[in-house]
Amino acid sequence: MGRWRPPRRHGSPYITAPGYRTLEGELKSLWMRRREVVQALAAAAAEGDRSENAEYTYRKKELAGIDRRIRYLQKRLPVLKVVRHAQAPEQVFFGARVTLSTDRGEVVSYRIVGEDEAEPSRGDINIDSPLARSLLKKSVGDELRLGTDGQGRLAIIDAIEYEIDGSP
Repeated sequence: MGRWRPPRRHGSPYITAPGYRTLEGELKSLWMRRREVVQALAAAAAEGDRSENAEYTYRKKELAGIDRRIRYLQKRLPVLKVVRHAQAPEQVFFGARVTLSTDRGEVVSYRIVGEDEAEPSRGDINIDSPLARSLLKKSVGDELRLGTDGQGRLAIIDAIEYEIDGSP
């Protein structure tokens, strides 16, 4: 028996229109991939002894991973709320691309998105992250501290841009 874990708290249910289309496309491609894996699993099972059949074991694990992701997407997609427009284009809200200049002379850019499309390596940060929370409702020229300890870098908001339905 496993260790009890409290249920995972989902973040904000917001997503951009392109992000929603990406998740829908992923769900469709997973169903196609699942058909291929089921066929390969059936072929591996037909080979006989399953206890020493590496192909069978691999395909069972692959199928379980695909089914897990399909279940997640089928539950998550109906809950998501697609945000198609900015609330106030002069302030930072969901979907904004914010350009900051730090006191060290660095220029960084972040886009505030939902948890399902966050990709920090591209500068897409989750709206529930501490950085995004500190940026919300700020305007061009506002100062803020980057860092969780209050000792971080000082930054100034240089620009706020919004993409409307996938186009800048």
